[in-house]
Amino acid sequence: MALELNQELQNTLNMLFEDTYLTIEKKSEGEYKDKGSKFLAYAFPIKKETEVKEFLSELRKTHHGARHHCYAFVLGANKLSYRANDDGEPSYTAGKPILGQIQSKDLTNILIVVVRYFGGTLLGVSGLINAYKTAANEAIKNNEIIEKTINEVYEINFEYTLLNEVLKTLKEQKATITSQVFENNCEISFSVRRKNSLMIENTLKKITGISIKYLKTE
Repeated sequence: MALELNQELQNTLNMLFEDTYLTIEKKSEGEYKDKGSKFLAYAFPIKKETEVKEFLSELRKTHHGARHHCYAFVLGANKLSYRANDDGEPSYTAGKPILGQIQSKDLTNILIVVVRYFGGTLLGVSGLINAYKTAANEAIKNNEIIEKTINEVYEINFEYTLLNEVLKTLKEQKATITSQVFENNCEISFSVRRKNSLMIENTLKKITGISIKYLKTE
C-alpha cells in the first residue's frame, strides 16, 4: 500500500513540476545578405545575464566596423527573463524579430546577436525584420536543440552510521552527488531532478539524525 501511495505521489509531482527545458548545445553562426548589407548571427548558450555583456563586448571588438549589434536573449526555465535590443535600428525591426525566433522554438538560456554591416541601401521596415529574423533562424538551424533538466541542489549532514541508508536513498531517487566528506560527521551535496526533489527531501527528513538544507536551483 505504501508503494502505491508513493507512486501516486510521484505521478502527481510529475504533473505539477515541469522540470525540463529546451536550449542550444553550443555556439553557432548564421548569415544573411540583402542589397549589400551583411547580417552575421551568433547564438550562444548562456546561464546568466552577465554573460550577455561579455559576448557583446567580444563581438564589438571583433566586428568594430559594423554599424549595429542587435540582440535578444531568454533566461530561466520559466522564460520570464528576456530582452530585445535594436541597437539603433528602427524600433521593433531587429531585437523583436530575433526574440521571435527564439520564442518560436521554445528556447531558453540562449543569446542571439546579429551584427550588421550596412551595404549602402536602405532595406525598409519589412526588409530589416526579414533580415534579422532570417539571420537568427540560420544560427539556430546550425545548432542542435537539446533538452535539459531543472535540478534542485541540497546539502545534508549526518553521522557516519547513517551513510549506507543515505546513499541508498540518493541512488533510488537518481540524485547526483556533487561533493562529499565522509568522517564521523558526514556532509554530502547533491543535485536531483525537480520532479524528484520533494520525494527525496521527505524521505531524508524521515531518517533521524539528518539535517537537510536547500542550496539552489540550476
